[in-house]
Amino acid sequence: MAGKPPSISLCSVYRTTLAAAALILLSFSVFSIRSLRSPLQTQNQYNSHPTFPNALTDNLNPSFDGFHLVSSSSIYHSPKIFSASYAEMERRFKVYIYPDGDPKTYYQTPRKLTGKYASEGYFFQNIRESRFRTEDPDQADLFFIPISCHKMRGKGISYENMTVIVQEYVEELIRKYPYWNRTLGADHFLVTCHDVGVRAFEGLPSLIKNSIRVVCSPSYNVGYIPHKDVALPQVLQPFPLPPGGNDVVNRTILGFWAGHRNSKIRVILASVWENDTELAISNNRISRAIGELVYQKQFYRCKFCICPGGSQVNSARITDSIHYGCVPVILSDYYDLPFNDILDWKKFSLIVKEKDVYQLKTILKSVSDEGFIALHKGLVEAQKHFEWHSPPIPFDAFHMVMHELWLRHHVIKY
Repeated sequence: MAGKPPSISLCSVYRTTLAAAALILLSFSVFSIRSLRSPLQTQNQYNSHPTFPNALTDNLNPSFDGFHLVSSSSIYHSPKIFSASYAEMERRFKVYIYPDGDPKTYYQTPRKLTGKYASEGYFFQNIRESRFRTEDPDQADLFFIPISCHKMRGKGISYENMTVIVQEYVEELIRKYPYWNRTLGADHFLVTCHDVGVRAFEGLPSLIKNSIRVVCSPSYNVGYIPHKDVALPQVLQPFPLPPGGNDVVNRTILGFWAGHRNSKIRVILASVWENDTELAISNNRISRAIGELVYQKQFYRCKFCICPGGSQVNSARITDSIHYGCVPVILSDYYDLPFNDILDWKKFSLIVKEKDVYQLKTILKSVSDEGFIALHKGLVEAQKHFEWHSPPIPFDAFHMVMHELWLRHHVIKY
């Protein structure tokens, strides 16, 4: 009998350890199940914890209330997780910019910070102004390939020659530095907003397969890889008029679109709805001869702004709509919407399949007054994420793009 007490004690320890392991497993299971909840369930869960722990924000700008605004907002899939991840990014994320290439030609610096490709220019400018840049490649999480397709197009370089220039530049970086070969380029990224920018890298299959492409034309059906690549919002800055705010009562027109028929969906949209009395649909941009900024002012008067894909899936009209407070109606299949793993686009826009364009007015009228007010409120909250600044400010378009890159750097192993 003298040998039994140790045996019982060992059994108890074994049972206790087993119970603890089961409890840990259950905790992970509960977390996993919560992560699979719908956006509405996630919103309700996090709305009960609207503030963010000070420990994560003390090293940032303590006077900036952005973390409270994020964690108390409903436009995010997981506000609390986004806040924590963003704060960690601000503390730790480092990017090395290859120094090669003459800034007076196609490299390093932006062509300009205006026009429909302004997003590319702003990124080139902002990355140098930000705390994320490091001069030490050994500290870098990611490596930026600073070649600008927009600058090449501005100098009249043809698509064929552009492909050659890009290929020669990247291959020289691979020969000169050891960093590409560690991951076959998986920790490298490029940024391009020009329409031909994606195609300009076709001479480098390993880059297309492995590297992160930050592009304004993120179409699923042309080789874009959503879990690897990043959708860059196309923002036509500077905006000539101030942002739309709490002006719901002034929005008396149901829906608005004016543009060129340069895609199949636009041809159908115009032919079906241009004579409708409740929708302001025009198959041409509003002429400046009619009056100053008539096109932009129309956004203030409309509840919904139709955003069909043009020559590409993307359109600067989406960010125009967001800026002017007109709920965007995304009418473009295969479009990976910017920041959609962070932002719940259904909280501030309508997403309509192209085949449903014939029911467009029915869809718009089915949104109740309360539903529209909620969408408009979410839209105003989202505006800060679709604006560029120099120098960049917290939670603006630059920081959102950087957060997308931050998320992707975690999957790299070397």
